[in-house]
Amino acid sequence: MTSRENRLKRRDFLQKSVAGAALAGLVTVPRHVLGGAGHTPPSEKVNLACIGVGNRGWQLIRGMADQNIVALCDVDSRYLAEASTRFEKAKTYRDFRTMLDQESKTIDAVVVATPDHVHVPASVMAMKMGKHCYTEKPLGHNIHEVRTATQVARRYGLATQLGNTGHSGHNYRGVVELIKAGTIGEVKEVHAWCENEWETPPRVVGALRSRDRPQGTPPVPEYLAWDLWLGPAPYRPYHPVYHPMHWRGWWDFGNGRLGDMGCHLIDLPFSALDLTYPLTVETDGPKAHPESAPPWLISTWTFPARGDLPPVELTWYDGNKRPELLKEVNPPDSNWPWYVLFVGADGVLIAGIETFKVYPEDKFAGVRRPRLPRGPSHAQEWLTACKTGSPTGCHFDYSGPLTETVLLGTVAHRAGRKLEWDSEGMKVTNCPEANQFIRRAYREGWTL
Repeated sequence: MTSRENRLKRRDFLQKSVAGAALAGLVTVPRHVLGGAGHTPPSEKVNLACIGVGNRGWQLIRGMADQNIVALCDVDSRYLAEASTRFEKAKTYRDFRTMLDQESKTIDAVVVATPDHVHVPASVMAMKMGKHCYTEKPLGHNIHEVRTATQVARRYGLATQLGNTGHSGHNYRGVVELIKAGTIGEVKEVHAWCENEWETPPRVVGALRSRDRPQGTPPVPEYLAWDLWLGPAPYRPYHPVYHPMHWRGWWDFGNGRLGDMGCHLIDLPFSALDLTYPLTVETDGPKAHPESAPPWLISTWTFPARGDLPPVELTWYDGNKRPELLKEVNPPDSNWPWYVLFVGADGVLIAGIETFKVYPEDKFAGVRRPRLPRGPSHAQEWLTACKTGSPTGCHFDYSGPLTETVLLGTVAHRAGRKLEWDSEGMKVTNCPEANQFIRRAYREGWTL
């Protein structure tokens, strides 16, 4: 099914299901869905629940405060208390499963902003209940989870959006148009890089010097429901090196810097070059550690030709590594922290989240960003889709393959081999032992 057919199918599904549910008073319905100028719907707003309301979740929910925030969920009572002071009418929960069960007739859509290992369990449960879903990046913790979420979203015809907000930005959209227009000629090579380090709070700096699992069993803080924080991940004792913030560096919960930022930066070549699933992936970096992500990593994927577009080699760098080609381009600031470099037959384009440059500068002096109409914000695009069935830029059919590509980089690192990828079969064909990282068993009591 084409993307357009899928959007039409979803729109038809939404209009029928929303109109039917409205008779029972279950959902928010805009006037133009039900029709009739004299009809006043229950509301023009979406009934939202947010799963994970600290840090990024707090930013998201504040940005959607003009909607009906009906339920808040977090395993950390500090975050929950802060959010509930802003949204006094919202019911509060510690366990998202309880929230979804008890608020099933109230909620239209959910925002999922938990640590990575809970993204898909929360999103899939919500989608199976017919709730639209905005999920922070990466879409899931492992490839099997991501594929499952993609399939469930498609089956239920829901409005979905991955939280890589740069995709909706004016600069990203303009760069996509420049590449698609052939400004620098045919592109067969792309590089993306990102700095590595997070700020380390003094109270855990000593523990973070080691990549091994920390020793000792500090008491679980009263504010934290530790068992719920672990969710489907294997059990381990609480330690402050995990919560808050530093869980990304541990394989049980995250996928290192590539998992953190890959969906933001690799999104740009994915969109500009119509990429989907890679054929191969290999990495360079320190020897893989069984517990934690590496301090630096270089990952390279190869993609097949797509119609008239040639094969592409895409390379990622973190831990302050940079492409050698950057020395030849010699940009004014070679320490740019988050950038993508497209190598075309006629020139080179370097793009960040908010800016870009084209080289050689004298050859491309007249190149300007296309005049595009200002689009809605990433969140607003999704909220509109929840109400009308209109398309989103990072729906799961697009962001699923993007996330799978990112996570394949960590699989190759952990396997220590160049991998050949069978996307249809969702398996590595030349290194069977690598497939243990494609899916993991859930802890008892947790399912998809």
